[in-house]
Formats: sequence, structure tokens, C-alpha cells
Amino acid sequence: MSGGEIAALIAAGAFAMLVLVLAVPILRLRHTVDAATVTLRQVSQRTGPILDNVNLTVDNVNTALGQTQVTLDGVNVQLAKVDVMTQHLASTTANISNLVSVVSATAASPLVKAAAFTYGVRRATSARKEADEAKSVRDELKARKRTRRG
Repeated sequence: MSGGEIAALIAAGAFAMLVLVLAVPILRLRHTVDAATVTLRQVSQRTGPILDNVNLTVDNVNTALGQTQVTLDGVNVQLAKVDVMTQHLASTTANISNLVSVVSATAASPLVKAAAFTYGVRRATSARKEADEAKSVRDELKARKRTRRG
């Protein structure tokens, strides 16, 4: 894997964490907005008796708005945490990318040379063994011919 691919994986992980962190407050906010919508529909449907229940309706709306404010405060806190994590992640990604570049530049050339040398030694050793085996087979065949003649 290259440094860019690792950085992309880290960025994708950070984005997934951001989505997960923001999902809970948004789902809570949905319930609060639904309650406010129901209350507003009740207010709009009643015309005569609503004057008697104005205080109750206003209290319900104030409760819904208070819950919305609490939820939004929670979302802001989570966004601040995610922002800090994203900054640290960006710094870490940059450091990893630099490290991969340095390691690649440092190790690539000597490793290639060592691998080529090792391959050459193995090939030469193998060729020498084959030559020795072929010579021993020829010598044995010559010895058998001599014993048959003699």
C-alpha cells in the first residue's frame, strides 16, 4: 500500500466517525421537531377552545424549543470534538505520508541491490551444482564403460 492509499483509508475512517458522532444528536433533534410539529398542528386545528389552552400550548412549545436548544448545544459540543479529531488526524496523515516517503527512498535502493545480489548468488550456486552433478554422471558413465571393456 502506498502512503496515499493509507492516507485515504485514514480519511475515510475519520469521515465515518464524523457521521456516527453526528447521527445521534440529529436523531434526537428529529423527535423534538416532531413534537413541535404536532403541537403546532393542534394549535392550528383548534379555533374556539384554544383560547382556554393557550398557556398549556405555549408551555408545550417552550418545552419543545428548550429541548431543541439542548440538542443543538450537544451537536455543537460534538462538532467541536470532531473538529479537534480531524485536525489531529490530518497531522497524523501528513506524518505517515512523510514517513512512508522517507522509508521508500531510504530502503528501496539497498533492498533492490541486495535482492539482485542474492538472486545472482543463488543462480550461480544452482548452476555450479548442476555442472558438478553432470560431471559426476559423466565420470560414472566413463568408469562403467572401462569396466565393460576390460
